[in-house]
Amino acid sequence: MSEPVIDAWIQHPTPSFAANPMFESLRRWTGGQAPPEIPFEFTLAALDAGNVQKAILSAWWGPEGAILSNDDVAAALAAHPDRFAGLCSVDLLRPMNAVRELRKRVRAGFKGVRMLPWLWRLPPNDRHYYPIYAECIELGVPFCLQVGHTGPLMPSEPGRPIPYLDEVALDFPELVIVAGHIGYPWTTEMIALARKYPNVYIDTSAYKPSRYPAELVDYLRGGGRKKVLFGSNFPMLFPAQCLAEVDALGLDAEARRLFLHDNAAKVFGL
Repeated sequence: MSEPVIDAWIQHPTPSFAANPMFESLRRWTGGQAPPEIPFEFTLAALDAGNVQKAILSAWWGPEGAILSNDDVAAALAAHPDRFAGLCSVDLLRPMNAVRELRKRVRAGFKGVRMLPWLWRLPPNDRHYYPIYAECIELGVPFCLQVGHTGPLMPSEPGRPIPYLDEVALDFPELVIVAGHIGYPWTTEMIALARKYPNVYIDTSAYKPSRYPAELVDYLRGGGRKKVLFGSNFPMLFPAQCLAEVDALGLDAEARRLFLHDNAAKVFGL
């Protein structure tokens, strides 16, 4: 694949992140073991193998605190500004601290915030998120989240797009929302929201193209070509593994360029 690619969702895992017990089900599915400390050269090589021009590097924050810290992401951005853009994460249960942290990180160059509703067991229409949404609008950055079922052994219900994300998009029409992991098994609901709201997008992280539901492929080929972003969810999946299957989607040149690069460049201001 020769064209440049932006990967909308990756992590650079620390040893404690990779060994976290909540990922045991993912390790079982992929046949992997928790790796030792991974040098940045390994992650950069994975991007190079897929011709990924830039990757959106995510922090994680849960009820117990930082799982992948904003400082870890900031260090990667400082060391490799040409290869990474950052998404912070914040303490959902302390809304004013969350707003201040989001403001601090965006002013330092982060491109938005990512939260995982399943990690908090709180769907995105919960009141704790609302100060974060308002601040994202004020800062002009997207709010990113996971939708669909959970790989880790946690409840999936917070990831259902309707009614939870539907209510957020209604209450905050100016908010740019990027819903990662395609929403399966509620992909049709997620597509309905992307059609309904101008500022709602889908990213395909955690799924190889061969596993995209048929309705998502149809949407990507047609009216949804400006609403879907490529993502891998590295290190769960390697970008090159996913990109090797893009040809089979049957995208025309415009849809392919938008999916692999232009939509993410627009949404994240790259």
